[in-house]
Amino acid sequence: MFMGILYLFLTFVICFILVHLIKLAYMGLKSARKKSEPPPPEKKPEPKPEPVYYIVEKKRAKKSYSKPKEIQFKKD
Repeated sequence: MFMGILYLFLTFVICFILVHLIKLAYMGLKSARKKSEPPPPEKKPEPKPEPVYYIVEKKRAKKSYSKPKEIQFKKD
């Protein structure tokens, strides 16, 4: 009975160590490949124009309307 528990525990420990060694090896290979490749030139994205919102007056029974008011929000 005691030998079976010992073998089970040793099997678990060996598998645990093997799985983590394989994961570490994979991470090491992955980082080594990234270091060997030259970094691509950085591209600066073009600034997108901020959207402009307008307040439009409600429909009234008159012939002329004033210009819509322009609202620009502050960028934090």
